[in-house]
Amino acid sequence: MNSLIKKLSKSHQDCPQCPSPKLIHTFFESVLGLLFPDFASEILKEEEQVAEKIEELKHKLSQVLLRNKHLYKGDGIEIANGFFENLERVYDLLLQDVQALYDGDPAAKSVTEIIRCYPGFYAVAAYRIAHLLHSYGVTLIPRMITEYSHSKTGVDIHPGAKIGERFCIDHGTGIVIGETTVIGNCVKIYQGVTLGALSVDKEDADKKRHPTIEDEVVIYAGATILGGNTVIGRNSTIGGNVWITKSVPPNSKIYYQAKMYNPDLDQTDTYIIKNEG
Repeated sequence: MNSLIKKLSKSHQDCPQCPSPKLIHTFFESVLGLLFPDFASEILKEEEQVAEKIEELKHKLSQVLLRNKHLYKGDGIEIANGFFENLERVYDLLLQDVQALYDGDPAAKSVTEIIRCYPGFYAVAAYRIAHLLHSYGVTLIPRMITEYSHSKTGVDIHPGAKIGERFCIDHGTGIVIGETTVIGNCVKIYQGVTLGALSVDKEDADKKRHPTIEDEVVIYAGATILGGNTVIGRNSTIGGNVWITKSVPPNSKIYYQAKMYNPDLDQTDTYIIKNEG
């Protein structure tokens, strides 16, 4: 027991200073509740109340940053100010995301249902808030936000990914979007999609490892798209369960065609690409 006590004592002593997950989760939930009262514990009916809430959250973020200067370069107060000055852009993008989800899902009965019930919206909201903070060079805290969302929704989006307007995640569970992924406008992704890397070597950390998805692409459930040089051309449809490691030209349809196994025939499963450009 003494040996364990010594090991744990050293572990606690060596633990790097960083904000607690609970603190960051609470901050994120507060920002989300500010943007969407559906998530708020208190409805802010007056403009003065909204202004006061913004100042309160700005102060909290600045204090977190000032206590953890090793997590960023620059001035913590300036970063906090910049974050809230640009929060309107995040809000506008999220309104577009909500509308894209509503327009693209016949099961959705209202925008309120999208906001309150859809894990895809929650995951994208967490990503967009975290990405804004990530854009100021803040490390760890954005990951804590997106991993909190990941634990709640099953959607794993790295805050470093670049995602355009009207992004639609349908169902969501099992989606993985890597750090260097680039996604254009009006892209729709279904559950179980992976936008990942071909290599997990540490020396590739600073390279583009994840694919580029151009505008107006639909990716159906279970598809896996890998590699930093892989580009899915605009207006393409990627069918379910396909595995892609090479670029697909614009206006393409790619899908997997399963065949029943027959030991007497020399046949394998096939992938079919149709270009409608």
